[in-house]
Amino acid sequence: MSTTRPYSPGDRGPEPSGASGASGAPEGGMPVTGASEGHVGAQTAAAAGGQSRRLSFDGASGVVPLARDFTRQALYAWGWLPADSADQRAAAEDVLLVVSELVTNACLHAEGPDELSISRDRKVIRLEVSDRGTGQPAPRTPHRAGRPGGHGMFIVQRLCLDWGVVRSPGVAGKTVWAELAAPA
Repeated sequence: MSTTRPYSPGDRGPEPSGASGASGAPEGGMPVTGASEGHVGAQTAAAAGGQSRRLSFDGASGVVPLARDFTRQALYAWGWLPADSADQRAAAEDVLLVVSELVTNACLHAEGPDELSISRDRKVIRLEVSDRGTGQPAPRTPHRAGRPGGHGMFIVQRLCLDWGVVRSPGVAGKTVWAELAAPA
């Protein structure tokens, strides 16, 4: 699992596992219909074989539950929920847990998250959390399961096909992305 892969958000590059289908997040977007209150910055877009949604956290409070609710709505819209099997339910819960960890890390180690982007194709769901922080997320080594705190990126690393950090030259902040397999 990589934390330094140099591909930009939406560009998965070569996947040795063959897990990726079409390339990542489509461009453009339109307002989400039926978005609940608090999802003011929500957008969705569709492209060949994939879909994408974005949530801006501008001025929002309670961003972790907001991100989980937004993600849960996307999973319902995309047919991941309600789950037909235990494996599908576990896959959806893994996505919600990774979103929670990425947004929490942006709150704890950066100046809070700016945006959450969720995109999917038939095989992969990609999560991206952008923030203005300068730090470099990494699993705590050695990982100590019995101690409080420091488990976020270890959890992300264990649950995801791949994850990484992308920085744009001349722009403050970063985007932390993670990819999970779609349920079978």
